[in-house]
Amino acid sequence: MNLQQRDKKHLWHPLKQHQLNPESLAIVKAKGCILTDENGNEYIDAIASWYTCMYGHCNDYIVKKTHQQMLKLDQVMFSDFTHEPAVKLSEKLIKILPENQNKIYFNDNGSTAVEAAIKMALQYHFNLDEKRSTFIAFENGFHGDTFGAMSVSGLSVYNGPFEDFLINVERIPTPNGSNHNDILNQLKNLIENHNIAGFIYEPLIQGAAGMKTHDANGLNDILEFLKAHNILTIADEVMTGFGKTGKYFASDYMDTKPDIICLSKALTAGLLPMAITSCTQKIYDAFLSNDISKGFFHCHTYSANPVACATAIAGIELLTSTEIQNNINKIIDSHSAFEKRIKIHPKVKSTRYLGVIFALDLNTKMERYGNLRDKLLKFFMDRGVFLRPLGNTIYIQVPYVISEAELQKVYQVIEEALEIV
Repeated sequence: MNLQQRDKKHLWHPLKQHQLNPESLAIVKAKGCILTDENGNEYIDAIASWYTCMYGHCNDYIVKKTHQQMLKLDQVMFSDFTHEPAVKLSEKLIKILPENQNKIYFNDNGSTAVEAAIKMALQYHFNLDEKRSTFIAFENGFHGDTFGAMSVSGLSVYNGPFEDFLINVERIPTPNGSNHNDILNQLKNLIENHNIAGFIYEPLIQGAAGMKTHDANGLNDILEFLKAHNILTIADEVMTGFGKTGKYFASDYMDTKPDIICLSKALTAGLLPMAITSCTQKIYDAFLSNDISKGFFHCHTYSANPVACATAIAGIELLTSTEIQNNINKIIDSHSAFEKRIKIHPKVKSTRYLGVIFALDLNTKMERYGNLRDKLLKFFMDRGVFLRPLGNTIYIQVPYVISEAELQKVYQVIEEALEIV
């Protein structure tokens, strides 16, 4: 019995209706941009395994640094202790984060990074003797699967059964360059009629919504307006962080910086689970008190795991290297050339890219998880490329170490797929 068959006995996979699609491909190894299944078939990982393995799978440098840490200190609770990897990671991360960030809080994954950010925002106002209970979020945003993260997410395909149990959220459209005044007027009305604690947003690109992009100048004005009303701003950079947009963080495109930033995915290069919620000194100071109850009583068992911290340090060292920065620029140039030829295809409705993230919308209506989407997924896999369409959106988010030949194959397979749509 092979792995694929054994899998079905006990395992329950995420984002999957097992009644309709009971099979899960068994991957036995990965290196660079290549995934290998149990039958020896190879696939280019063109989405970096959900935007995590940005320096390639089993990167030699990251594996070496992780292994060295495993031999020295594996795990220690972070509530009473500290250690070199956590301290060093905080120092390296603060150097590349937007300049107003000063404190690092550890979590387990993207959803819990958002969960901590929401609780920080709520308790920040509570500690200042203000009761604020409503959040503002963009329409169609996605921030994770825990209850707070679900509350601020706007995709009912994920949240439908739980909507009666979520916190109060008011939604605004993303800025498109022409709706600026309308959004600011809507925000003014929301502030007058609700006790707004914070605004959470995916800066410039909404991942799960289909890599939809929005206007940097408009977002900057939204952030500036909200900050003037003492509403905390939370940038969910779980997907966009660590170089994917062409800058270290998408927030670097705006002059007005967020109060809180959520990080995960590429933080640990796809090797180990870990997340971070960073914040300004001002937010941290609101939790300092002789009253113990004003402390932030939120904790994860594996907070600041030393091995995961060592992995993240190695990732930042690669990210800031000349080699990786040059690779990112080469991918951007390749995306630009691909867009010029693909956007005129009659089956393509629209295209967009920012950094290494490229997306095209098909000129046809598709269910997010439907037959045509499944047909496309199989088409790509049969040709040795792992791409995972989001409804009628096909997107690319390749590892920074991809070769030009591998990247051109990804483009070629997408062009071939247009003939079956």
